[in-house]
Amino acid sequence: MKIAIVAEHASARFGGEAILPLQYFRILRDRNYDVWLVVHERTREELEGLFGNDPRVIFTPDTPLIRLLWRLGAFLPQRVANFSTGYLMRLLTQRRQVKEARRLVREEGVQIVHQPIPVSPREPSMLFRLGAPVVVGPLNGGMEFPSGFRDRSSVLEDYAVAAARAMTNVMNRLIPGKRQASVVMVANKRSRMALPAGLGGKVIEICENGVDFSLWGGATGQNHQSGPTHTRFVFTGRLVDWKAVDLLLQAFARAKELAPMSLLIMGDGDARERLEKLAGELDLLSSEEGVGKVRFAGWLSQKECADALAARDALVLPSLYECGGAVVLEAMALSKPVIATAWGGPLDYLNAECGILVPPRSPDALIDGLAEALRKLASSPELRVSMGQAAQLRVRAEFDWERKVDAVLDVYASALRSEGGTAPL
Repeated sequence: MKIAIVAEHASARFGGEAILPLQYFRILRDRNYDVWLVVHERTREELEGLFGNDPRVIFTPDTPLIRLLWRLGAFLPQRVANFSTGYLMRLLTQRRQVKEARRLVREEGVQIVHQPIPVSPREPSMLFRLGAPVVVGPLNGGMEFPSGFRDRSSVLEDYAVAAARAMTNVMNRLIPGKRQASVVMVANKRSRMALPAGLGGKVIEICENGVDFSLWGGATGQNHQSGPTHTRFVFTGRLVDWKAVDLLLQAFARAKELAPMSLLIMGDGDARERLEKLAGELDLLSSEEGVGKVRFAGWLSQKECADALAARDALVLPSLYECGGAVVLEAMALSKPVIATAWGGPLDYLNAECGILVPPRSPDALIDGLAEALRKLASSPELRVSMGQAAQLRVRAEFDWERKVDAVLDVYASALRSEGGTAPL
């Protein structure tokens, strides 16, 4: 089977959804499939470091207009930029990628074109009439803030998002990539409900994220128990408002009075300065991971994150707008229990055996719930171990990237059969 993966980015450094096309290409390439990767050139350095000058990695060039849109988007709230300048950038990139995909179908005999990102179920796709079946997804979206947290987005964001969503069906008629796709994969029922009307192909439910056990499940992933001094918690992710790290800091300030603990915050973002200031006001900020203290580690590589997470006792993800949350699966792979907000992606991954889900009824209720969860895990090494073991069993059974690729290969074969083609595996 000859496959083309077409995506805006393929990157472990970028984080978020950008890692998805990278994993598909890496695993299929390792399995000796005829697979091509078509991406924007801004990830060239990373991909050439991983795959050398592989001629099957095809870069579409940057342009002055794309660079201008990127600069304009820097002045907008993140969600507004994603729906406006970011979307225009992706369309401009896809215009070039359509030509490359058609060439690969015509000249190289590519049989399946797979567009794994963007994962937004509403965003139109330009990948249609390529001469080969198109598979899209898994898509994961349809998110809203919990009702008690709507003030986390500005009036401008609310109006911009509402306007963009109102145009969804019209835009998908004008740019009908999703409507004409042979298969659209979705991560959950929430994303299925957000799909545009009039899809002509199959809709199949498959998890969006997976775990690369070569990185996240090695010897360093054995369950770690801190010494008698304290329990070490960790947060990892972008430091932006909707991650709710400010509420985590307030919860930690309460919980540290009830049990000895520390908190490591890995990641960077626009909110870092404000969060460090809040940690200082709460008398938590420290350059060391001492008892009752919070340390900001900044951005770390994926390998550094894996090592740091393996050395801690539990992950905390208080996010209020997390469609996916791959870090939850990565912590589970390392036998770590997880405390997370009972909203969005973590609900797809966690259960009561391997973590604690805190309902986001209101800011005060979430702070209280996070504080109690921190106290509960810090007070019971046995509970941390049992939850961590259950977490690793669950993620190995359901979220291994290798198994996920097996399932997606079955989807490719189904798409080929539905188009009257053969499906050599």
